Amino acid sequence: MQKAKLFIDTFLNDLKNLHTAYFALVMATGIVSIAAHNYSFHFISRLLFHFNIVAYLFLCSMYILRVIFYFPYFSADANDHAKSPGLLTFVAGSCVLGSQFVLISENFAVATLLFYIGILAWFILIYFVFTSLTVKKEKPTINNAISGVWLLIIVSTQSVSILGAQLANSLPFASELTLFFSLAMFLCGCMFYIIVITLIVYRMSFFSMKAEEFAPPYWINMGAVAISTLAGSTLILNASNFDLLTSILPFLKGFTLFYWAIGTWWIPLIVILGIWRHVFKQLPLKYHPQYWGMIFPMGMYTVCTFKLSQALGLSFLMAIPSFFVYIALVAWGITAAGMFYTMGRDYLFAQKHS
Repeated sequence: MQKAKLFIDTFLNDLKNLHTAYFALVMATGIVSIAAHNYSFHFISRLLFHFNIVAYLFLCSMYILRVIFYFPYFSADANDHAKSPGLLTFVAGSCVLGSQFVLISENFAVATLLFYIGILAWFILIYFVFTSLTVKKEKPTINNAISGVWLLIIVSTQSVSILGAQLANSLPFASELTLFFSLAMFLCGCMFYIIVITLIVYRMSFFSMKAEEFAPPYWINMGAVAISTLAGSTLILNASNFDLLTSILPFLKGFTLFYWAIGTWWIPLIVILGIWRHVFKQLPLKYHPQYWGMIFPMGMYTVCTFKLSQALGLSFLMAIPSFFVYIALVAWGITAAGMFYTMGRDYLFAQKHS
């Protein structure tokens, strides 16, 4: 009886403190699965696909339970400048899982359902986040609020654009209408990136940063432009289905390559700052849900470069994803092992001390 009580107490504590951005697990797993699919690693791709379905449903139930039993904690996080953008991982997670259903299982019915969920969640959350943070009377300084988590505004927007373009011929609407919507979302995401990344670079450059503050979500500095590249490449590959896309193809190609270039530029800097964080500042490597925010950009850079190569006919770019896919798979495996180890340790510790 005592063991059961401690197990429940541990579970409730985890539920109370559930990270707002835990759907980054679904985002990371989904995009790494798609990267594996692109290189015909079918067993790994399907294994991650089925894992992701379970993870998505489990996290949905966990967040629902948190809203029911710990609404004050959820409400506090939802109105926090540093945490509330993390809620948008639900949008991106839903759409990335939808892309898996399209590419891996060719199940367009479930993908369509996830697309509708993604759109509805995007409209609710994006305007909730901006409204709640705008009308707050007391606001933190920019160095205490802005971080890579804010780039989930871009990631969620572009994820809707990508899934929409993938489903353009499967939705009960004219394909031109769906592709126009995907184009509009792509352009919104691109503008959001220009705004948000300016604030992040300003924070990084003009305010002191402790090693603890340079958390893995700063990898989304690169991940946000990587998913923008994938959105642009997907539209380019669908240009023959919509005359407007054909007419602006030079713009689309240039703008998409522009975002890929800056995403590539970010990689060495983020690696250098990671070395500074863990080697020079000796911050220990310890599992945290935020590490999924590092895996996602690795997988996304792999997939976006693969698609960009196809969209622009640049076969020499294929050398990059053929190498990065292994980095993304290994990084996912290490992070997943850390997650299961941490969870197992916490619950076994509770049982041993009952």
